[in-house]
Amino acid sequence: VGGLSFVIINTEPDRQRKAVEEFLRYTGFAYSDGFEDDRFRTCVLEAADSPAVLIRSRKTGTNPFSSFNTAPKAAHLPNTRLETFVFTTPDLGRYSSIQSSRGVYFQNSILDTGSMLFQQSIPSQFHGCSIGFVQWKGGSKNFRTPGCSSLDWEFVKPSSAHLNHIFELDHIATRVHAQHRDEAIIEFMELTNYNFSLAIYVKGFNSITSVARLSENDFAMVFTSGILPDIGQEDAGPTEQFIRNYGTRVHHLAFRTEEIDSTYRALVNDGMGFLLELVGSPEEGLQQTFSLGSPSTLLVNEYIQRYGGFDGFFTSGNVTLLTESTGRQ
Repeated sequence: VGGLSFVIINTEPDRQRKAVEEFLRYTGFAYSDGFEDDRFRTCVLEAADSPAVLIRSRKTGTNPFSSFNTAPKAAHLPNTRLETFVFTTPDLGRYSSIQSSRGVYFQNSILDTGSMLFQQSIPSQFHGCSIGFVQWKGGSKNFRTPGCSSLDWEFVKPSSAHLNHIFELDHIATRVHAQHRDEAIIEFMELTNYNFSLAIYVKGFNSITSVARLSENDFAMVFTSGILPDIGQEDAGPTEQFIRNYGTRVHHLAFRTEEIDSTYRALVNDGMGFLLELVGSPEEGLQQTFSLGSPSTLLVNEYIQRYGGFDGFFTSGNVTLLTESTGRQ
């Protein structure tokens, strides 16, 4: 298994267009294609040297993720979540056979679109997301399905200069229960070629953030949980309280950013709300911030800039402030 190829974000049908517009307004991604088939309406967003983002909505059929979307602050959007992380493989047939023999269950048999072979696991019981696998059959990525038709939607990407300083997906962070932290990480590593890299504890907020990486140059997978389980106490901590309110799910998408001070100010001036101001400094090696959650996807945007060869995801000071800020959700 190779690196991340794309992610699938499902939205409510009446919020899909707004979700695409938000992505165009607040990231460096551009709209590259839109199509629909009998089951889905799909919009494709891409950026250079980045996994693609598919924003789609279901037209028919049951939603295998619906049982994970029932928490108090997410129940009004019963079809909305980042559902699937899709990784490359050079031989999907062999991969599927090996994992099936291990007892891994897939939602579908291998789908051949003509441009790719695709298969995805059933949602994880630990975080409610699926891990998908794609074998591309040509040099360029074509996400279209057999018999689909083009969407008549048109989008105009803002020409704002600060968007030129927001780049590829750097990492994505998923919230899991404390009692499922190890199982979630091990499950992910058994499905991919990723390895455990590091973990940082924030004891004051009952939080631990763990990172799995394929290499220092690839997209990273982040899992955040409580150190101790949520047993209904008032001081469960912001991570477990987030799960109490939103369920286990992806919390944020992080985008590599340059000129982050001016970019942050420009995003604020453009109406984007934030959970906290920019934290960190070039001297510490890192600056970053969290936006408010999107009303269309429930996802937070993180903007992150590293300095001087720093290759981590947070400093001890930053991670404390970032963890604290999620309590404002």
